[in-house]
Amino acid sequence: MANLKNIRSQIKSVTSIQKVTKAMKMVAAAKLRKSQENMEKGRPYSNRIKDLISNLMNDVDNALLPLLNKPTTTTKYGFVVITADRGLAGSFNSNIIKNTENAVNAVGKENALLFCIGKKGFEYFSKRNFNVEKYYEDLWIDLNYNKAINIGQNIIEYFLNNKVDQVNVVYNYFKNAGSQEVLTNQILPIEFEKNDEHSDITDMIYEPSKIEIIKSLVPKYFNTQIWQFLLESFASEQAARMLAMENATENAKEMISELNLEFNKARQTAITTEMLEIVGGAEALSN
Repeated sequence: MANLKNIRSQIKSVTSIQKVTKAMKMVAAAKLRKSQENMEKGRPYSNRIKDLISNLMNDVDNALLPLLNKPTTTTKYGFVVITADRGLAGSFNSNIIKNTENAVNAVGKENALLFCIGKKGFEYFSKRNFNVEKYYEDLWIDLNYNKAINIGQNIIEYFLNNKVDQVNVVYNYFKNAGSQEVLTNQILPIEFEKNDEHSDITDMIYEPSKIEIIKSLVPKYFNTQIWQFLLESFASEQAARMLAMENATENAKEMISELNLEFNKARQTAITTEMLEIVGGAEALSN
């Protein structure tokens, strides 16, 4: 009977876990709908600014734009690492950490500065003696564009002050609810491909001048990019957590089914044993 008690206790525990994972899946699904909507709204805006700058680059000297200037030698690298504050999201955090670690090792640990967004990345790298220069704490509690601007301005300062020669971001790109892709993109110096599509238009007058327009748009584009990376990562986190909790709920369901089968077999064995003992006792008394 002790075995039956243990199995019954396991069924109760797994059932409780199943309720938690199902609730977490529903919460993640609700957050995913809103975050995916915000992320999809941001993509066209970011792409349109990039196209606008590319159309104006033909007549502008890149040397006048500090964020576009490439250093003669690149020896100091910055990595913006975007992870989550919490786990229970499958391989969401571990994939980011693995890709960042590979990228840092490729340039040399001593040559890399890390800007950690998200608790999971910060905890991992700070405990392993990586050069964590900045940790943006509690960012996901109230994600808004002003926070993206602050991060962008901070990274720009490091670049303009020659503390880093190149900055890359490692984040999860949202493909769909069931798939996210870890990408490593260079964000500083910014690279624009000159667009010759409208090169035949010569009668357009710009107020203020082209260079002034681009000087104004480039920092806005950079901040918009940071904001887009955050939106992509947040939507990817919710999708990964929803999928992980759905799998956990299904696994719990299968485990409960197996435990119920084991419980019924054990109970049947116990009943059979008791019946044999009763029959054996009756035969002993008859003799």
